[in-house]
Amino acid sequence: MAVQSWIDALKSSKKTALIDDGKRKIHYLFTDGKEMAEEYDLKTDELIVRKWRQKSSLGGQGLWQVEVGEPITGSTSSLDSELLKENSSNPLFLRKDTKTSFQWRIRNLCYPKDVFSVSVEQSEKCIIIKTSNKKYYKKFTIPDLERTHIPLEDSALSFSHANNTLIISYKKPKEILNLEQELLKELKRLKGAAEGDMDCKTQ
Repeated sequence: MAVQSWIDALKSSKKTALIDDGKRKIHYLFTDGKEMAEEYDLKTDELIVRKWRQKSSLGGQGLWQVEVGEPITGSTSSLDSELLKENSSNPLFLRKDTKTSFQWRIRNLCYPKDVFSVSVEQSEKCIIIKTSNKKYYKKFTIPDLERTHIPLEDSALSFSHANNTLIISYKKPKEILNLEQELLKELKRLKGAAEGDMDCKTQ
């Protein structure tokens, strides 16, 4: 089963734990060379950040790709950032999960809720956002479901709109909730080094 194979991959990866600034930070190194970094709130155990990195075609370190959390800024040089500064009024798409749902927020969308259409596209295994005024269109997948080969369900999808922000929620399937609980137990068993203690404990 794909869910079990993903759990096995997580368990067999080399993990390093660090406790810093009220967060549990975990670094995973998988057997194929890919890296994953996660940050959890120590009080609520909620996932704050998940990002991925793999070696470039030339064998060097690739750039981190954010899956959950705020997009990484400052990756361009100061000269590039002055010349290519993104318009602050452009829609900003980011994922910020809750304990029970995958959740995405798209800021700077000032249209009323009835303009938006959010639906599951089964043939492409993705979610599509459209506006009736043809001002915004986005197609995205849920990597957690892709990794575990769990199909998308229309009934799990909902959305709301407030303060110029479209909030899309997808109720986590039971298999994902069980997986996350199992992983969290494993992560809590890791002895996390405090910031400044370079002897990070690994597993």
